[in-house]
Amino acid sequence: MSENLIFRLPPAFETVEEERRHRKERLAAALRIFGRFGFEEGVAGHITARDPELSDHFWVNPFGMSFKHVRVSDLILVNHEGKVVEGRYHVNEAAFAIHSQVHQARPEVVAAAHSHSVYGRALSALGQTIEPITQDACAFYQDNGLFDDYTGVVTDLEEGKRIAAALGSHKAVVLRNHGLLTVGATVDAAAWWFITMERSAQVQLVAKAAGQVVPISHENAELTHQQIGNDLVGWINYQPLHDQIIREQPDLFE
Repeated sequence: MSENLIFRLPPAFETVEEERRHRKERLAAALRIFGRFGFEEGVAGHITARDPELSDHFWVNPFGMSFKHVRVSDLILVNHEGKVVEGRYHVNEAAFAIHSQVHQARPEVVAAAHSHSVYGRALSALGQTIEPITQDACAFYQDNGLFDDYTGVVTDLEEGKRIAAALGSHKAVVLRNHGLLTVGATVDAAAWWFITMERSAQVQLVAKAAGQVVPISHENAELTHQQIGNDLVGWINYQPLHDQIIREQPDLFE
């Protein structure tokens, strides 16, 4: 009977400790997935998860550690001043400058993801955003901004504020000459938006190089965004990737 069929939804938690552990586990898994997809470029790239109790603190991957090696126990907790208050590693200065301002500007956002992925950088070099040329790309229809500036590695909080302003109320922003940044109400959603945005950037670049692109109409792109562009759908789309990584790499829970 249909009521016995499995359909997973984001979990609820009875304690802050349970929710914190869950967010950290999802964060470590997301970083492993980013590593698998080759989103690393040296020490660049970071995913953050807001602490469920200390809302002006966030968990983030350690500076200088491969995405592919991050475990739950390696994650560091950073406060609103950029100081590591839990953990054994330094924080990436750019991670704090960008993510602290995004989290501050968007209190409903739990997680933010940024890395120097190949196609995201290529799209950013053109100063373009994701266009509605495929069904998947419509998740970002009128929902991805452009930070139309580049002034070097982001280490200044004022630069982080300008990035947060360019993000606005969107789920994603293209940082010109830099890469992509996505946000979500869960770690899963933020990670999925980054993954599918990177793939959409790849499709857009390939399609435009091949010939004249046929865009989806405003009405249909808007409808499709309503169907697939919310964080619950992002969470659902992400679950197969999460299942794969935790089955294959259970050491991430250590």
